[in-house]
Amino acid sequence: MGAVTSNLETPSPSAETSNDLPEQLRVRHEKRARLLAEGKQAYPVTVARTHTIKAIREDYAHLEIGEETQDTAGIAGRVVFLRNTGKLCFVTVQDGDGQRLQIMLSQGEVGAESLTEFKAVVDLGDHLFAEGRIISSRRGELSIFATSWQLAAKALRPLPNLYEREDGSTAELSEEARVRQRYVDLIARPAARDAARLRANVVRSLRDNFHRRDFMEIETPMLQTIHGGAAARPFVTHMNAFDLDLYLRIAPELFLKRAVVGGLERVFEINRNFRNEGADSSHSPEFAMLEAYEAYGDYNTMATLTQDLVQTAAREVYDGETLVTLADGSQYELGGQWAELSMYHSLSERAGVEITPETSVAELARLAESVEITLDPKKANHGKFVEELWEHFVGNDLYAPTFVRDFPVETSPLTRDHRTQAGVVEKWDLYVRGFELATAYSELVDPVIQRQRFEAQAVLAAAGDDEAMKLDEDFLTAMEYAMPPSGGMGMGLDRLLMALTGLGIRETILFPLVKPLQ
Repeated sequence: MGAVTSNLETPSPSAETSNDLPEQLRVRHEKRARLLAEGKQAYPVTVARTHTIKAIREDYAHLEIGEETQDTAGIAGRVVFLRNTGKLCFVTVQDGDGQRLQIMLSQGEVGAESLTEFKAVVDLGDHLFAEGRIISSRRGELSIFATSWQLAAKALRPLPNLYEREDGSTAELSEEARVRQRYVDLIARPAARDAARLRANVVRSLRDNFHRRDFMEIETPMLQTIHGGAAARPFVTHMNAFDLDLYLRIAPELFLKRAVVGGLERVFEINRNFRNEGADSSHSPEFAMLEAYEAYGDYNTMATLTQDLVQTAAREVYDGETLVTLADGSQYELGGQWAELSMYHSLSERAGVEITPETSVAELARLAESVEITLDPKKANHGKFVEELWEHFVGNDLYAPTFVRDFPVETSPLTRDHRTQAGVVEKWDLYVRGFELATAYSELVDPVIQRQRFEAQAVLAAAGDDEAMKLDEDFLTAMEYAMPPSGGMGMGLDRLLMALTGLGIRETILFPLVKPLQ
């Protein structure tokens, strides 16, 4: 809704520079100064609010047109509509839930001096308190017929210019304006508030679902001495007290597994991860991640768990439905039993040539070259080629929810070897609407093999692969105390919101990282 006026990017002024401000900001600063000069408050500590707008709307929805009550209430909200006409003023205020209510101020009720003061100092965007009788206007509008009013907070910047085009559509804030000034977006656009609440409700659903399954929510370190748990480039920081370089975690996996070793057999965490990589419509350098581990589970039990987590969240936020309506108006079905694909089998079918774990790197490189896929020579092993080829031939066309199973061993150093197929591991990726939503393993718990996998990663790191994992001796020591057979799953929370809403990742994160304006 609405186009952003240029003053939204105007720097905050000092008193000395206020005369150089755009007119709208200068006038509002002058009104603030006038209030203070008169000994009045532009930002009082509190106001005597007695009711929320929602409560008024629910309790008095029965009023007939023109019906008045003797019940009084004190309400507060942001002014989103203002009509000053003669001896009667109409104001619409909006609260944090987006609920709106009309306030009527008449000279007969508040007095001539008070009404004149109201017209002189109140603007769109201000927070306003009013106290008065609850009535229904002659037009049937539920209202507060005010006997007194008070400014609750003076807005020094105007709201975005929300206007209706000739065709009846409403101008919208640009995506750049929405993410840079989310607070304005939340004021102006109901969809922004809805997205924030939906995210909170999805997180609540996930937690409740885990608690019903006797999982324990724990917290693991975000500052780590060794980055691990995923193949990604980390952010590096420095701790002065220990004179030690640290990493912002790329995944909580290795610490959650330590907890399973310690006897916490069902654990999960919902928290932030940080990866110093690209940013686009489906990637953010700071993002929310859900990870869960279950002793005596495997990647099959994790698939059952993940499907239920997603479908239950959809039903709980969409009134029992798994058929969700996306931002573009299309619908997407998350219900039913989700499909499964074998990575090697589906790739062979689509590429028209049999590809197995024994297929040579040279043969895969020739196939990749034929479809214009190039890999960094430092990362060009069998597994990397297979995954890139699969994305090209199969992944880009996946739309319905699908578990893609059984990955190359080279790309999954923390995953158990497949119980029947040599050269692959028991891992799946869940694809929804063409993007990866979650991944799960039958966890590698043999500390000897795990050490060998880490050593192979160290060789890649030494060759220049900045995403390769480092050898973590403390984690290996923990594994030597014996971790039970386990399944583990990780799911991007922001991507789950993308799947449920059709929004881009910057719209599902309330305050995404954006490059500062110069």
